[in-house]
Amino acid sequence: MEKRNVRKILLWTLASVVLLVLVWLSLFTGVKDIGFRELFTDSEKLLFFVISRIPRTLALVLIGAGLSIAGFILQQLSQNRFVSPTTSGSLEAAKMGILFALILFPQSSLTVKMISALIFTFFTSFLFIYFINKVKIRSTVFIPLVGLMFGSILSAISTFFAYKQGIVQNTQEWLLGDFSAVMQGQYEAIYIILPAVVLIYFYAEKFTIAGMGETFAKNLGLSYHTVVYIGLFTVSIVVSSAVVTVGAIPFLGLVIPNIVSMLFGDHLRRILPVIAYVGASFLICCDLISRLLVYPYEVPIGMTVGIIGGLLFLLLILKKQA
Repeated sequence: MEKRNVRKILLWTLASVVLLVLVWLSLFTGVKDIGFRELFTDSEKLLFFVISRIPRTLALVLIGAGLSIAGFILQQLSQNRFVSPTTSGSLEAAKMGILFALILFPQSSLTVKMISALIFTFFTSFLFIYFINKVKIRSTVFIPLVGLMFGSILSAISTFFAYKQGIVQNTQEWLLGDFSAVMQGQYEAIYIILPAVVLIYFYAEKFTIAGMGETFAKNLGLSYHTVVYIGLFTVSIVVSSAVVTVGAIPFLGLVIPNIVSMLFGDHLRRILPVIAYVGASFLICCDLISRLLVYPYEVPIGMTVGIIGGLLFLLLILKKQA
């Protein structure tokens, strides 16, 4: 037992060092060359560092961890490994919520957009869970394909209304996540991810039981529907805050929970920190690739994550079919 505890401490220490190195690289990588010592001698670079680099790195960590955890919660509630914000229409619902906020309130603040995205995401997530519970075909691949079709319908509706209102160009900004515009005063909505993650951790065992099915959960005295509502609400908070802040980031909530589950099992409370860590580290790595690939220009991180995540998703499907 002692050896196991020592090994666990060493692994987490190593993991913490790796994350700190990634954070350091994120803070000091970019078009504007900033050295650590210059922060104490150059006020202009210090101001840029505080206004741009720190908010960007915080956003990467919080959104990477939050979307990965949100994906795992959706997989638990739907009892399907391939369900995530990408394959359930949640990202498209958040974009639709922002669009209608802009249509109804053209000068809407970030808070109004956030609330609108939250409402749309929660409603469509509930609709998706309700629908798949009624579907008799329980194929692992069939359900996420239905979710992708559902998301495409929502995206088409959003594009239609955006075209009618002449704001199609604005909606294109939400299609691919991009952290280049994250600055102080424009990213604080992501802080709401923290209480959402705390709530998920508090309900961890209940989400695990709910993931075993409605009948099983009710036999154990669990209020199944209440737990599902809480789970969908926390997922909606994370997804809407991420889309409002940086746009859609596909596949993150799909591949990270699957990889972690294959390595560490499905006990939510135990693997929750691991999912958060891997999600944050993965997103920072993708962001560094996006910044350096065509330096001094920058590839939208949504494209980088989409390519890498799409390939990993394909490998997961092939592994499942095998």
